[in-house]
Amino acid sequence: MQVRFPADTFTSPPMTFDLSLALALIALGVSSGFLAGLLGIGGGMVMVPFITAIMSGQGVDADTAIKMALATSMAAIVFTSVSSVRAHHQRGAVRWDLVRVMTVGIVIGAAIASLGIFNVLKGRSLALLFAAFVGFSATQLFLDKKPKPGRTLPAALGLVGAGTVVGMVSGLVAAGGAFMSIPFMTWCNVPVIQAVATSAALGFPVALANVMGYTASGFGLPGLPPYSFGYIWLPALAVIASCSVLTAPWGASAAHRLPVARLKRVFALVLYMLAAYMLYRGLAP
Repeated sequence: MQVRFPADTFTSPPMTFDLSLALALIALGVSSGFLAGLLGIGGGMVMVPFITAIMSGQGVDADTAIKMALATSMAAIVFTSVSSVRAHHQRGAVRWDLVRVMTVGIVIGAAIASLGIFNVLKGRSLALLFAAFVGFSATQLFLDKKPKPGRTLPAALGLVGAGTVVGMVSGLVAAGGAFMSIPFMTWCNVPVIQAVATSAALGFPVALANVMGYTASGFGLPGLPPYSFGYIWLPALAVIASCSVLTAPWGASAAHRLPVARLKRVFALVLYMLAAYMLYRGLAP
């Protein structure tokens, strides 16, 4: 069975939502949600390469496909982060005092990224940036490197600055910010459990602020596929988010039974391959 979206012949390419596409998005939502819960990583690192490939296969041009993959992945993180935050909050591990202050910087950084830099950069440049970030993150996972505690938390202005960096980088690579916020907090002598929980709570404003920017910067642009909301492709968001929300708690539960340190190294190899694909997308003619 195929559902053909009503294409606007002046602004958007024809797209077909069939059973195979639906199954691919379901599999992507299930796997990204489970891995996010199991390893504490942002699902964007998994989703972006696959959504890019799916949209390119549907006839969307390369630059637009990459930008929409980044935006749609970040939109999905809005939903998956909610269940994660609730679980950590119930255990009393979230430093809400840090969340309140850093969120100010996150909103500033997200605006710079999603309303400014994201609009100016070509999709291929964003693909190269994404590949570099995922390669760095994979190395951190593979080596399981943790910064040595070095100091106490900075004053409010320093926390706002840290939040700005997290919000801006996250907006350019569709990450929840954990690979930056957790090392920063542990370096400032925040206990690891609190750092992980607080980073999960920061993931919601990171995602929400950037999604608002993606929507505004892409609204009304020509060449976007049907059922787009700015740079966000709503059919993919609906399927992926509904599946990942269900499987993220399964991954969190499995984390207490499986050898997570070993799984991180295996997953790092997968991330290297995904980074290589996005590097290819960025360099391909």
